Amino acid sequence: MNIQDTIRDTVTQNPVVLYMKGSPTFPQCGFSARAVQILKACGVADFKAVDVLLDAEVRQGIKEYASWPTIPQLYIGGEFVGGSDIMTELYQNGELQQMLEALAKRPA
Repeated sequence: MNIQDTIRDTVTQNPVVLYMKGSPTFPQCGFSARAVQILKACGVADFKAVDVLLDAEVRQGIKEYASWPTIPQLYIGGEFVGGSDIMTELYQNGELQQMLEALAKRPA
């Protein structure tokens, strides 16, 4: 399995996935810390976090997967949402909460 297949499996098999620098308890950059804070503010306590600093192949692969050059990257229901700036904007206008609520209502 190549890295793109691994990433695809991760984002489709987990409802909420955050590719980030560090971990939710110890983020390694301000943007990743902000992304974690936003998810927590939305009531998302349980999400899959992938530390891109642990594997250069994952770090490069996730940028190619979404054609998005920066980390963090948020996926909800298998779909790419964006990085911390987009997450901030979506959170401030209530759209992120709506996306997460819609995900919770999906049949398992």
